[in-house]
Amino acid sequence: MARYQGVDTGRLALAEHVAADQQFFQRGMMCAAGRAAGDLVSAHKWFNLAAMHGHKQAGVRRVEIAAEMSESEIAAAQRAARDWLASH
Repeated sequence: MARYQGVDTGRLALAEHVAADQQFFQRGMMCAAGRAAGDLVSAHKWFNLAAMHGHKQAGVRRVEIAAEMSESEIAAAQRAARDWLASH
């Protein structure tokens, strides 16, 4: 693994990856619970991003809220996730 000034960059990258999946999951939970400016579409987007980063509970939550959404809302959430990925 690469090291930069005594820092194991492989471990650092893993820590950032883990932090990202947890951050995405927390955003999804806040949107789903109505504690953040958002709705089920936003919650689905954040759960989708968290699941893509390996967060297991995010996939479960995404399925749960998808059951409450219309097909057009799910499509909007998927577009929002793709747009977020494209811009970051």
